[in-house]
Amino acid sequence: MIKQKLILVGNGMAGVRAIEEVLKLNREDFEITIFGSEPYPNYNRIQLSTVLQGGTSVKDITLNDSQWYEDNGITLFTGETVVSIDKERQVVTTDKGRIEPYDKLIIATGSNPFMLPLPGADKEGVTAFRNIKDCEKMIEYSKQYKKAAVIGGGLLGLEAARGLLNLGMEVDVIHIFDFLMERQLDRTAGKLLQKELEKQGMNFLLQKNTAEILGKKHVTGLKFKDGTKIDADLVVMAVGIKPNIELAQKAGIPVNRGIIVNDYLETDVPNIYALGECAEHRGIAYGLVAPLYQQAQVLAKHICGLEDTGYHGSVLSTQLKVSGVDVFSSGKINEDPDTKVYKLYDDWSRTYKKVLIEDGKIVGAVLFGDTKDGNQLLSLIKKGASIEEYLESSKSKSEEVSLVAEMADEEIICGCNGVSKGTIVEAIRTQGLTSVDQVKGCTNASRSCGGCKSLVADLLACTLGDQFKADEKEAICSCTTLSRDEIVEEIRSKRLTHIREVMNVLGWKTEGCSKCKPALNYYLGMINPLEYQDEKEARFVNERLHANIQKDGTYSVVPRMYGGVTTSDDLRKIADVADKYQVGTIKVTGGQRIDLLGVKKEDLPKIWAELDMPSGSAYAKGLRTVKTCVGESYCRFGTQDSIGLGIRLEKKFEGLNTPHKIKLAVSACPRNCAESGIKDVGVVGTDGAWEMYVGGNGGTHLRAGDLLFKFKTDDELVEMIGAFLQYYRETANYLERTSAWVDRLGLEHIRDVLSDRETVKMLNFRMDEALSIVQDPWKEAIENKSLLRDLYETVKIPTGMK
Repeated sequence: MIKQKLILVGNGMAGVRAIEEVLKLNREDFEITIFGSEPYPNYNRIQLSTVLQGGTSVKDITLNDSQWYEDNGITLFTGETVVSIDKERQVVTTDKGRIEPYDKLIIATGSNPFMLPLPGADKEGVTAFRNIKDCEKMIEYSKQYKKAAVIGGGLLGLEAARGLLNLGMEVDVIHIFDFLMERQLDRTAGKLLQKELEKQGMNFLLQKNTAEILGKKHVTGLKFKDGTKIDADLVVMAVGIKPNIELAQKAGIPVNRGIIVNDYLETDVPNIYALGECAEHRGIAYGLVAPLYQQAQVLAKHICGLEDTGYHGSVLSTQLKVSGVDVFSSGKINEDPDTKVYKLYDDWSRTYKKVLIEDGKIVGAVLFGDTKDGNQLLSLIKKGASIEEYLESSKSKSEEVSLVAEMADEEIICGCNGVSKGTIVEAIRTQGLTSVDQVKGCTNASRSCGGCKSLVADLLACTLGDQFKADEKEAICSCTTLSRDEIVEEIRSKRLTHIREVMNVLGWKTEGCSKCKPALNYYLGMINPLEYQDEKEARFVNERLHANIQKDGTYSVVPRMYGGVTTSDDLRKIADVADKYQVGTIKVTGGQRIDLLGVKKEDLPKIWAELDMPSGSAYAKGLRTVKTCVGESYCRFGTQDSIGLGIRLEKKFEGLNTPHKIKLAVSACPRNCAESGIKDVGVVGTDGAWEMYVGGNGGTHLRAGDLLFKFKTDDELVEMIGAFLQYYRETANYLERTSAWVDRLGLEHIRDVLSDRETVKMLNFRMDEALSIVQDPWKEAIENKSLLRDLYETVKIPTGMK
């Protein structure tokens, strides 16, 4: 059988995806040739910023290496540009004089960067940010010069600015509008983004119109139309792109802004197709990867002679990490008189959510800081769902509950490649997939921007259940290839001091997620307790609000009662508060405290102020409770002062940050009324001695504690508990309970380590360092009201109510 000659002009993401789809459908019918102007195989242009930021090479962002072309029988000509198309003879000619005939021709020439026609734009030191060559140029300049100017405050400009900052340059970002990313964000989100990026070191010159690039042969600065000037050794233009239509235009193929195509990506010329950034469909030239991949699927089916309804356009969405800040937008982003808006703004955590509604249906959304609802909102926008459907599903969500468990099978996990939850689950189950890379290879999920890697990882854990076993050397999340131990060592050796620095220096792939940010916050604080400033925005919402969010959106307030002991005065305070704020339920917890359930978010600051009691930290990755029995003071069986020891332990370790929650218990005799045998640290009194049990867990994975040591005095016991907890802090993975940690390290190993007297002393020294900087936030609130001010700002209470 004679194969049809299929030629692809353009070796980019859209064109090669069309070839991949053709290979899936009909591998045998085509002889495929691809021409690419760049001297590389197909690479992920979305990840260019990681190359600019250093630590990533072309190989790291390559989507299809040279072997892939060879394995699929594809002839690839890199560094060779098609310069003409003879549509009558059906041949193409390259800049090297090569002439190739075709039966089917796909034009995927992408777009060119728009370069402002400014005086001086031809000087040395002026560049675009569009390909590998541009990245290499900027990297070389950063070795000689220190001041850079980026013209353009859109996504591309901000990515270029972040990369130049990482290369050690001072960066000014010039933008003609008064807020950033105006095509993807509304004014509020744009201003929030600006504040976050200013913290990272970017300087913004907004509402500035560049008049001239200064310098003789080489750039020395910029002059603006208002007469002001700035110095610059490097100027990066990132003001937009324009479809590359020159080849089609010369061949007489109809063009407008882009190459005009129909619903099957056909041009007006028989056997010639166009897709990607160079194509214009129904008046729109798309620049995002998800629509281009949808076009690729339709085009491939049509070329292979399969029936398809065609391409009818895309609901655009942008879910990005701009310099470590999460943003999402889809559909309509600015309201008008016919639009209603559901809006939430949390100044404490720097998160913002706006959902736009018309005729009761969701038509658009903007998210900043927390974008975990992005995929769900995109799905709801596409199907024209009501706002009630979104609000109802949001009620039952908890920040620490995996989002994917609640998603329907048809909901999209990977927006770039259009891969649904159901497709991934089926592949995991039928193909035996166990890693994100395997899912990527099988389904294309997470293959493009990488923003959905954490969702794919969650889906693996959710689908495999107990069969999903993360190796202790496995990366802490899909944002990085580094394990917990490697990250801790890098933080120590390189003396890294904050989350953004860790991500930038260690080459984070997606610049952070809800798994690694809290982990890095913990590791930095554990390693440098005296110097590190806790980054509150990296903590879970429960920890930021000092209360546990409930499924109905209200909160649970738990005052601390040391050792389960309280006073009549404190009980009266609790009762008065419960009456005044109409608390729904008052419950005694298993940790011997009182829980006020059903508290409104806006009432939290006032309740804490009126209680005037420390928090029981029922939300904390740290010490929760020290449960006690009544002990020898009252019980006829008690052999020790369990209440006194329990209060001493709770006051000593109050406020300590640990990898996961910690619960202690002290029982005065082997009858174990305080349930010491199933606590992280459990103490049991015997005649004249204390027994110390560790690694207990009374949760879903029930585990009895192991006897570690016996002690005759309270002081010896407290010292060993301090050493044990500090060793756990220093060696456990973030979110690893002591039960799993003891099983992983082994009881004998832990016992050997803690049998060394000098080691115990050093561990307690480091523990005391960590405790020395833990300030009781409730005392602070009494003294200077700073915590209450923070809480007021968090819940956005009107001034008149404060």
